[in-house]
Amino acid sequence: MATVPPAYATARKALLAWYDAHARALPWRVMPAARARGIRPDPYRVWLSEIMLQQTTTAHAAPYFRTFTQRWPTVEALARAEEAEVMSAWAGLGYYARARNLIACARKVAEELGGVFPRDEERLRALPGVGAYTAAAVAAIAFDRPANVMDANVERVMARWFAVETPLPEAKGELKAHAAAFVAADRPGDWAQALMDLGAVVCTPTSPDCSCCPTAAFCKAARSGAPERLPMKAVKAERPRRQGVAYVLTRRDRVALVRRPARGLLGGMLGLPTSEWRARAWSNAEALDAAPAPAPWRPAGEIDHVFTHFALSLRVFRAEGSWDGALWTPRSGLDALPTVFLKAARVGLGV
Repeated sequence: MATVPPAYATARKALLAWYDAHARALPWRVMPAARARGIRPDPYRVWLSEIMLQQTTTAHAAPYFRTFTQRWPTVEALARAEEAEVMSAWAGLGYYARARNLIACARKVAEELGGVFPRDEERLRALPGVGAYTAAAVAAIAFDRPANVMDANVERVMARWFAVETPLPEAKGELKAHAAAFVAADRPGDWAQALMDLGAVVCTPTSPDCSCCPTAAFCKAARSGAPERLPMKAVKAERPRRQGVAYVLTRRDRVALVRRPARGLLGGMLGLPTSEWRARAWSNAEALDAAPAPAPWRPAGEIDHVFTHFALSLRVFRAEGSWDGALWTPRSGLDALPTVFLKAARVGLGV
């Protein structure tokens, strides 16, 4: 590993000192003072948190993390869990392929690796659902391996430190190269988390607080007077919109749900029965023809939801009736549904 250049070493020292004093207390984190005493993170908890944090904020992920670690405190416990149970506990975190990979990874570690996570990035990347970022994060944070951990916070810090004008995502390689120059054998886990914390609480997307930044003297964007201008981002193409119908069928205090196919969007999750999702809007007659069961269906409203690659408009139809193919669920249990179905259920039930 190359030696960190002197100017970079100064910035690194300043950021680590700031982290020692201001590290966020997170449910999966071993704080810097504890690490200095030799306490090391549980790789299972580090891995679980990193999977949850993909495309999810820290505040949103934290209660899920607490629930998971109370129900399944070890990777072996998670590996023994029923897939449907894990998928239900995941509901609301989104990106449900992560939950399926979570189960597959837990089972691989528990059954093939003796419950022990690999320590190096290459072997970590061989696990289901573990990509380059997650492998680097687990290697650095759980095992103190010198790894170049690149998330959106780190990309933003690097873009500002070095005044990178190339827009994202084209700039990713350049930003990663800049970050690699700071990776060292000294406290690599704390360094990765210090960069993340700096981006999360000081070097924020729209209102960076340069007056509180321990690396402001090193930062080219701060010296320019307009750090919020960076990183530049390419103009995103408009998401295509799809149209569908969701059906809220009730039988007294219970709602008819279905389990979605294992593969595909929201795979394996419980949800409301729906029509197909297509480009063309659904007429009332088409919606009634596509209904899952004969019932006195009536329009109840409409909801919009945004997925990663498309936006969805769902017309909601409501009826009271019976259906042999349903999984009848108490209304009180609907909060565990994926957000798109929870929104539609609330419209259908008049909540």
